[in-house]
Amino acid sequence: MEEPTLLFPDTDLDLSFTSTTTDRTTTTTTTSARTSLARTSSLTLSFNDRLSTFSASETTTASLISRRPHRSGDPNWSAIQAAVNLSSDGRLHLRHLKLLRHLGSGNLGRVFLCRLRDYDGAHFALKVVDKDLLTPKKLSHAQTEAEILHALDHPFLPTLYARIDVSHYTCLLMDFCPGGDLHSLLRKQPQFRLPLAAARFFAAEVLVALEYLHALGIVYRDLKPENVLLRDDGHVMLSDFDLCFKSDVAPNVNFRSHTSPPRVGPTSGCFSCNNNNRHREKLVAEFVAEPVTAFSRSCVGTHEYLAPELVSVNGHGNGVDWWAFGVFVYELLYGTTPFKGCSKEGTLRNIASSKDVRFVHVAEREEAGMAEARDLIEKLLVKDPRKRLGCAKGATEIKLHPFFYGIKWPLIRTYRPPEVKGFIRRNKSNVTCKRNTCWWKRLGLLVRNKGGCRGYWGGREV
Repeated sequence: MEEPTLLFPDTDLDLSFTSTTTDRTTTTTTTSARTSLARTSSLTLSFNDRLSTFSASETTTASLISRRPHRSGDPNWSAIQAAVNLSSDGRLHLRHLKLLRHLGSGNLGRVFLCRLRDYDGAHFALKVVDKDLLTPKKLSHAQTEAEILHALDHPFLPTLYARIDVSHYTCLLMDFCPGGDLHSLLRKQPQFRLPLAAARFFAAEVLVALEYLHALGIVYRDLKPENVLLRDDGHVMLSDFDLCFKSDVAPNVNFRSHTSPPRVGPTSGCFSCNNNNRHREKLVAEFVAEPVTAFSRSCVGTHEYLAPELVSVNGHGNGVDWWAFGVFVYELLYGTTPFKGCSKEGTLRNIASSKDVRFVHVAEREEAGMAEARDLIEKLLVKDPRKRLGCAKGATEIKLHPFFYGIKWPLIRTYRPPEVKGFIRRNKSNVTCKRNTCWWKRLGLLVRNKGGCRGYWGGREV
């Protein structure tokens, strides 16, 4: 049976396919493949069960995640709640979902675009993991990813709506990002590079996402444009958490001296001030939550983004994410990675060498702010992790760099994304979803109030 790539039947899901995965990256003829270590394996996924015939008593467990504060008003929640209210056992099952098309494959499973049956206003990404095909190590990675997704609550990270276990399959229902990934967007740009303003915007949002992960003690280890997805409104969402590892973190509040610019005011009269021209110093509180004690010896990641300490296999910690962040900013601005060689081995040799990063693509006339960008990259791509920017205080000290000057960090999620060639925001679809969800929500509440069904969120009655 050939692999289905378009629409699946409305009734039963009958999927059978076998594929060999050697690369996670969708590439064009103009760019070489960038494979992730520990992901170059054969993947065979069979999904032959007649899912519409499964019932709650047939080795099926389903758990819905409670609404998260930052997206509690999302219409997806209302649609899922309505489906749960109408379910005979108050649970969400695979038979409630309709698979639309295949989105991609990873080391652990496959991801499909899906929606709720009889309702086309909310779309989701469904990651299907066949546990029978995974080694014990990969099973551990899959469990870690599920645990991390369950803990996340951030506008630039995915929302896990439900986890459904059917037979030997684990299915994770998550956000769908119709904008694709940042790597594909880069391929549409002149010289594969973004204008500085756009690069600064995406880098700032990724920085905030990494800050949140590190505050939870999670070291990401797989940052690259392919794993930065774009929501319909243009904001980012990090994806793929199977290479993460968790560590302890001890949050603390530090105080630093901050010098404010001289005040401008009257120099005479009743409201004159004798110290207008003086700089004022004050103590500013800084919240730092960085897993500085994190340590792992696993060699995983994408070779162009590996930190020197990861290449040497002598053990690494939180600094690998800040190195990768420097490579990420470099690629957004220059269209390539800084240590790329003629082959994978050549790239790894360049990373492990003692030579510092070089900017061979500097133009004679460049945008204002590129000097600050280069300075940030140089401080992130320091080969000694003890001297690397971010390793001690994390994103707190990176935010203070002049490259990010002027960003109001608490308001970043309200910023309007820049206009970038090849990307069209789809804000109108959100309004349509909200309107279409109203009757679902009313119907679900009606059924629940009549006592026909009971709704559950995380095992608790609503």
